Amino acid sequence: ADESSGYESESAGGERAPAAGGTRGRQRRARTAFTSEQVCRLEKTFQRQKYLGASERRKLAAALQLSEIQIKTWFQNRRMKLKRQI
Repeated sequence: ADESSGYESESAGGERAPAAGGTRGRQRRARTAFTSEQVCRLEKTFQRQKYLGASERRKLAAALQLSEIQIKTWFQNRRMKLKRQI
């Protein structure tokens, strides 16, 4: 169970420095593995509109059985991917 935020800037080696004093901080949430159907729907929505309002995000989250934060983060990451491609 590799716990990664999904950001490419993180080292791929998986090495993590031990926490000082033996106290551990909050565990990161495991990276979401989107299904191909979810990605397809997200991409189609992204082609129509690059930014989602709160109501659109809520509807899409309910339809795809994802959290609104997951939808918001996916759109942020997708906009950055588009920006890098341009």
